[in-house]
Amino acid sequence: MTNDKEIRTHNFEIEFDSCSRNEAFARGVIIAFLSELDPILEDLIEVKTAVSEAVSNCIIHAYRKSDGRIHMLCDVSDDGYLTITIKDNGVGIENVEKAMLPLFTTGGTERSGMGFTVMETFMDSVTVTSNPGEGTEVVMTKKLDVGYV
Repeated sequence: MTNDKEIRTHNFEIEFDSCSRNEAFARGVIIAFLSELDPILEDLIEVKTAVSEAVSNCIIHAYRKSDGRIHMLCDVSDDGYLTITIKDNGVGIENVEKAMLPLFTTGGTERSGMGFTVMETFMDSVTVTSNPGEGTEVVMTKKLDVGYV
């Protein structure tokens, strides 16, 4: 028997400046968006943290103290699958595989190099696409334990 039920989605798209105060803004937006779905607290905290890491990477690494824009797209289906895309038009990543290794950083000694590791820990999947000089796109997915959609 096939399921003819159409999967609906709930989504938003937003763009904001790449300044440090907007890391908190991005966390607040994702919490507000997901709260109406009645997620378990653990999912809310994990998603908020992953978004914070992705946005921080844009602010710190993509634009390297210059002005830029961060694009955030979020989509959750009525069966609880969440997809978050964070994009920048910054310097890009020369070697994505290397950049995703724990403790690797181009941000100097004050950076831990754990951003991608944190994202991978809290999300079901993390895919990074980047081109030097063109920017980076991070797509994170997670199956949420939600009350309703």
